[in-house]
Amino acid sequence: MHLLEILSWLILALPLAAFAVQMAVGARLPRYGDFISIGAISLSLVFCLLVFFRVIVLEYSPDYVFAVSYPWFSGGSIEFRWGFYIDNVTAFMLVVVGVVSTLVHIYSVGYMHGEENYHRFFAYLGLFSFSMFLLVLCDNLFTLYIAWELVGVSSYLLIGFYYTKHSAANACIKAFLTTRVGDVFMFLGILLLVLYTGQLAYHDVFNAVAHGEISGTVLTIAIVCLFGGAVGKSAQFPLHVWLPDAMEGPTPVSALIHAATMVAAGVYMVGRMFPMFSQSAEAMLVIAYIGLITAFFAATIAITQNDIKRVLAYSTISQLGYMVTALGVGAYTAGLYHLMTHAFFKALLFLCSGSVIHAAHTQDMREMGGLRKKMPITFATMLIGTLAIAGVPFFSGFGSKDAIMAGALAFGSEHGAHMTIFIGLFVAAGMTAFYMFRLIFMTFYGESRNQHSYDHAHESPASMTVPLLILAVLSIAGGFGLYGGLWFNHLVVPPALQEAAHAAAEHGGEHGGAHGEAWIHYGAMGLSIFVAALGIFLSWVVYGVKWISAEKTAAAIRPIYQLSFNKYYVDEFYQKIVIAFVLWIRKVLAAFDRIVIDGIVNLTAPLMRGGATFSGGFDHYVVDGVLNLGALIVQAAGSVSVMLQNGVIQSYILKAAIAAAVILVVHQYIQFWL
Repeated sequence: MHLLEILSWLILALPLAAFAVQMAVGARLPRYGDFISIGAISLSLVFCLLVFFRVIVLEYSPDYVFAVSYPWFSGGSIEFRWGFYIDNVTAFMLVVVGVVSTLVHIYSVGYMHGEENYHRFFAYLGLFSFSMFLLVLCDNLFTLYIAWELVGVSSYLLIGFYYTKHSAANACIKAFLTTRVGDVFMFLGILLLVLYTGQLAYHDVFNAVAHGEISGTVLTIAIVCLFGGAVGKSAQFPLHVWLPDAMEGPTPVSALIHAATMVAAGVYMVGRMFPMFSQSAEAMLVIAYIGLITAFFAATIAITQNDIKRVLAYSTISQLGYMVTALGVGAYTAGLYHLMTHAFFKALLFLCSGSVIHAAHTQDMREMGGLRKKMPITFATMLIGTLAIAGVPFFSGFGSKDAIMAGALAFGSEHGAHMTIFIGLFVAAGMTAFYMFRLIFMTFYGESRNQHSYDHAHESPASMTVPLLILAVLSIAGGFGLYGGLWFNHLVVPPALQEAAHAAAEHGGEHGGAHGEAWIHYGAMGLSIFVAALGIFLSWVVYGVKWISAEKTAAAIRPIYQLSFNKYYVDEFYQKIVIAFVLWIRKVLAAFDRIVIDGIVNLTAPLMRGGATFSGGFDHYVVDGVLNLGALIVQAAGSVSVMLQNGVIQSYILKAAIAAAVILVVHQYIQFWL
């Protein structure tokens, strides 16, 4: 067995085993078994680093691929298999997921100390980590979809951890149902690919697309449907509404979901499937504009929010829009590079916000102020994360955002009609710097606006600050300096994929992606620095020295402010239109059941009894017996249905697992005898 194969098995097995142990006996273990979960995820991280060292250092090649596949079962003409697909992108993504997951586990020891169901929280973290590792390592669309759904289930459990809290219970249901909308489209896209190519493995599907087995409008529809899954998981407009509400979960969950796991899954999927996505210029434009709308739209909302975690939530949505836009304009390297840098600085920002909340006992920035004196480590690390996300030079976000801006500018220069993409990202970058430094000034500078909270504030324990310091280092070094993008491009991206990205960026243009490459790169870099500096300066003027009154400005543009503060009333639109329509349909069906179905039964029974009585007493008893038997059958069927559809997600998972096991056993039994 190959070393990478063994390591892949161990990376998956350890967090899954920790989940099983915690659920079974965690409540009876010392410290509720947190050391088991931390030990398991730490070992998984070690094995992820070994995979990285083997792939990137020992056997480095831009085209390196290790693939192994195992037979599972056959369905008609399609053989369902599962296995591992490891290339340079996989190696990097494993390290990103492993690092963030491990630090979140360690941080949770301090943050979740004394919480009820402490062991269950660590169990869910283990299941989440396993699901994300599986999504990164899998080698085909079928296993990808399984991992995709496991990530969704895990996020449901974590967001709804405080299930006795009404808002948390609603938030996890909202996240689960909203992402299901995108997942349905993703499933349709997979079905289309299987229908036309008969393949599930990544490389087989890519080859089939390259040979024209699926092309034209059908390919575009399949790609857009697949992208629908990314719209849900990566919170792109209009399915972004679940992500801000996911803040109802514990802060370590917010860091895990918003940094390197669930929301990254959609971007990673588009990146993984890029050889196929790049074959449809129309689909790529859809992706680019969805990302642009999301990046700009979310940035305008973040400016007016006062909850520290919601500011970061809309920041995440905006940054995901950047990544998706980059992939849409063919800047493949920039999109995945920003995925990596964002994982580190956004995890840092969320964990810092958790440290602030842990100390101040509030999430409202209007009740904070002056905390840099009380929490110097949290302040310094959060400032580093803010400088990174703002795109300040020598921090990780600068290189990746500059690469995205350069890609958008190159795309716009080739196709003047689409220069809107670059302009939109340019303005959103300025807003990012503005609202992030607004957070810094409102939280850490000035005088405290809640003296009681300030008096009791203190620096967080080492179990929380050590992960902050590690992520702060990664938020600086993770960018690999000014040349991080070039380094990432050379080390990770195969030449064939670079050519596909280059062709996708051209979209049939006459001049080619190299046209004006130098001025585009340096022009985008200069504009990135300028807009970041402008956003920071304006934030300092308004919230630092307060030369401009934020309150008076908001009052002067009250309609626009209210529109942003109320998140453009998207949730209200869904509530009044979409949900109201579903509830109306439910009422119509209930009325049909009550009036038509029950009416027919209630009308027919006396008539049958009347006819039976006319013909004799024995017939009367026969008809009554038939009617009673029918009623018993309906009641029995209803009882079975209630057992199957009880609304408890855990029972659904158990029944699905039992059904899969039974199918597998029966299949193996038939294969043995045949």
